[in-house]
Amino acid sequence: MSQERRATVRDVAARAGVSPGTVSKALNGTGQISEATRERIRRAAEEIDFRPNALARSVFERRSYTVGMITTDSFERFSVPVMLGAEDALGAGRISVFLCDSRGDPIRERHYVDVLLGRRVDGFIVTGRNFNRRPPLAGARDVPVVYALTPSADDNDCSVVVDDTASGRLVAEHLLRIGRTKIAHVTGPERFDPARRRHAGLTSALAAADLELTGMAMYGGWTEAWGRQATHILFRENPDIDAIHYGSDLLARGGADALRELGRRIPEDVAITGTDNWELIAEGARPPLTSVDLRLADVGRVAAQRLLDAIEGRPHSGLEQVPCQLVVRASTDETAG
Repeated sequence: MSQERRATVRDVAARAGVSPGTVSKALNGTGQISEATRERIRRAAEEIDFRPNALARSVFERRSYTVGMITTDSFERFSVPVMLGAEDALGAGRISVFLCDSRGDPIRERHYVDVLLGRRVDGFIVTGRNFNRRPPLAGARDVPVVYALTPSADDNDCSVVVDDTASGRLVAEHLLRIGRTKIAHVTGPERFDPARRRHAGLTSALAAADLELTGMAMYGGWTEAWGRQATHILFRENPDIDAIHYGSDLLARGGADALRELGRRIPEDVAITGTDNWELIAEGARPPLTSVDLRLADVGRVAAQRLLDAIEGRPHSGLEQVPCQLVVRASTDETAG
C-alpha cells in the first residue's frame, strides 16, 4: 500500500477476498464467520497495516472505548498506582482513561460525572485517598461503576479493595518468625477503617501464638511527628518492646528517629515494619524498611477487569479483596540489604 494513503476496510476485503461487511464483523468479533476466514482477514489487515478508525468503531458498536476515573486523592499518592494498574488492563482493549479529581467535593464529583457521561464513557472507576466506605456515585445512571480502594456503601456494588486484615497478620507472623514477642503498634486515626482492620489482623495473629499486643494500640495521625511521639510514649511504659509495626511508612520514619533518640538499634534492639511500601521512603530509610506492599496497581488492574466484564454484560457485585505482600528489608533482617 502507498504510504500516502491509509488502508481502508475495502482494501482489507479485496486482499482477503471477502466483502467489506465481513471484514467489519471479523475485526469486531461479531457475526457467524468461520475461524479460518476470521484469521485470513486478520492476516490481511496486518499485511497492509490496516488500523480501524476509532470513531467509526465506536459508532458501530455503540461504545466510546473510554472510561472515567474519579478520585478524591489530590496528592495522587494512591490514585496514580491504581490508574496505572487500570490502564494496563484497559490498554489491551485500546480503552482510554479520563482522570478527574473531585477533591472530595460532591458537587464537583457530580459535575465530572455529567461531563464524562456527555463524552459517552463506557463506565467509571471510583477511587480515593480515604479507604472508608463512600456513598454510591451519583448520576451514573445505567453506566457500570466499579469502586477501587474506596468501597461503596452499597453492598450490591462491585468494590475492589486491599486485604487490610491480612496485612496486619503478615507482619505479626513475620515478627514472630524472627523471634520478637514484645510487639507494639502505632497507626493512624481509629475512624479509618483499614487502620482498625490492620490492627485486628495483627492482634489475631498474636493471639494465635498466645501473645498480646505490648501496650495500647497507638491511634493518631498519619505523620512522622505522630510516629515519633507515639514511640516515645510506648517506651516510657514498655521499655522492653522488641518490635513495632507502624500503620504507614511515614509513621515508621518518625518512629525510627525516636528509636535513635532513645538509643535503640534497628533491628538489633527493636525491629520495625511499615505499611504502603512507598519505595521513596522504605528504600531510603536507614536501615531500609520492611513494609507491606498494598499492591495498589493490582487493585486498579482487577477493578478495570471487573469493569470490562460489566461493560460486556457480566456485572460483578460485592467486595473483592486483593492480597498484599510483605517486602522484607534490613529493619527486621540484619542480613537484608
